[in-house]
Amino acid sequence: MNENVLEMSHENSGLGKIEIAPEVIEVIAGIAASEVEGVAQMRGNFATGVVERLGKKNHGKGVKVELSEDGIKVDVYCSMLFGISIPNVAQKIQDNIRQALLNMTALEAQEVNIHVVGIIFENQKHTVEYEEEM
Repeated sequence: MNENVLEMSHENSGLGKIEIAPEVIEVIAGIAASEVEGVAQMRGNFATGVVERLGKKNHGKGVKVELSEDGIKVDVYCSMLFGISIPNVAQKIQDNIRQALLNMTALEAQEVNIHVVGIIFENQKHTVEYEEEM
């Protein structure tokens, strides 16, 4: 089996084992981060931009998950809206990701690091929305 999978350690029910791929954690964290008010967009690369223009949404974009002996480390790369309190929104993102991971996978993240890679002004937001409609 793939060694980049997180094996769940629940009571032995005799039904088998549960494994969660890091990509699943990326998707959960990406959705949880984008739900927070004040987050303008998640950072992606050229390939994710092309794929999204073709109609497929990449929910894991802007999220990097690292599995180690110490636990799960989540790095989130996002752009914020101009005029919001970056520390407050970053704290809400961390809380939302931790809660979503706990609710959906029963896993706790060791670290949730937020990297603010840009600020989006209101007129830029309208431009981005207009380009997505085309």
